[in-house]
This record gives sequence, C-alpha cells and structure tokens, in this order.
Amino acid sequence: MRVLIAEDDPMLGSAMQSTLGRAGYAADWVQTGRDFQGAVLTHQYDCAILDLGLPDVTGEALLREVRSGRAHLPVIVVTARGGVQDRIALLDWGADDYLVKPFDLNELTARIRSVMRRTSKDDDAATALCHGSLRLFPQRYSASWRDREIPLTHREFSVLETLLRKKGQVLTRAQLGESLYGWGEEVDSNTVEVYVHFLRRKFHPGLIQTVRGLGYQLGPAEHA
Repeated sequence: MRVLIAEDDPMLGSAMQSTLGRAGYAADWVQTGRDFQGAVLTHQYDCAILDLGLPDVTGEALLREVRSGRAHLPVIVVTARGGVQDRIALLDWGADDYLVKPFDLNELTARIRSVMRRTSKDDDAATALCHGSLRLFPQRYSASWRDREIPLTHREFSVLETLLRKKGQVLTRAQLGESLYGWGEEVDSNTVEVYVHFLRRKFHPGLIQTVRGLGYQLGPAEHA
C-alpha cells in the first residue's frame, strides 16, 4: 500500500514517513503543493495525507483538485485549525478524515486503516484482481484463494498486487521493490526474494515464477 504525505514541517514529515514505513506502508513524502500535484499525477496512491498549510498552494485548492480528477483517492487532512467551522469546511471540500495538530502518530495509522475500511465498500467484483482461483481485493486489502481468505501483510499484498496488475510481464527486483518502499528509503538486496518466498508458502509454489537473470512473473493460472 502506497501513501503520499504532503507536509512542509521537516520533523513531522520525516516522523510520519518513518512511522508509516515501520507499519509496512510505502510512504512518499513531499513538502510543497506543486510536488504533491506532480506525485498524484504520476504515481498510483492508495491514500494521501495532506497538510493544509503548504507554502505554495492552498490545501483547499489541492483537495478540490484531487476530488475533481481522482475522486477515488482517500485524503486525510492534517491541520492546525480545529474549530467546528474549520472541520465542516474540510469535509465539505472532500476530505475523508482529518487530524488536528499536534496528533499521535499511532492515531495517524489508525485513521488510515479506518479510511481504507470505509472506502472498501465499493463493489468488489468491479475492482478485484483475478488469476485462476486467486482473488485480490485492492479496496479492502484482502485476498482469497480457492474461496478461503488468506491473511497478508501490507508488503506481501503490495508485491502480489504489482504482479497481478502486470500479469504476463516479467518484473525485475527493482520494479517490485518500488511497491515496498517510499522515495529515498534503502531497499535490502534480498527483500523482494523474502516476500516472494512468503507468498509462495501462503498460496502455491508455482504462483510466482523466477525468470533467471531477469526477475519474477506470475505462473500459470492453474497454480493459483
């Protein structure tokens, strides 16, 4: 699961990125509204954390822009303004949730989980990724195999989702690694291999095939 953080306070932004990284999210962090706009246009995110007080573009303008172009992207606003009218305005602009500064970082992760549960009410049949008897439900971050639900960590889910969205393609370790970590985070050389191993154990050894010298791809549908 990839999260975009827009926060111009270096200490808070870094702390949020580190906390979400430890929780298993791939967290990208930007410090300006223009960088937020660029990231939303060029990357696929599951949730955005948006500070209203960015230095160059107002939070209201960014939120309205997201809603006009990417209505499906859940947005949690962080703000120093906690009055009733401020909170009403945030929701009217299209925020899915909000946090008033200062806030506990563990509450932030809980709010992300809550927002994702609420937005998962979309029709699973329309959003599910399928391969044989494997079903992956991006809206609620769950998977089933042969009609049995399979628990996955955030990073296991991210690797499997990437492979399913690129079905038929061979993906390098670097391409799969991008789904696990935010910008600038150091990726261990064997990280992808570890999660591929976990997924093979949870589903079927033939679900993910190693293409020697290149990377990985989904195996035949009968192994799913």
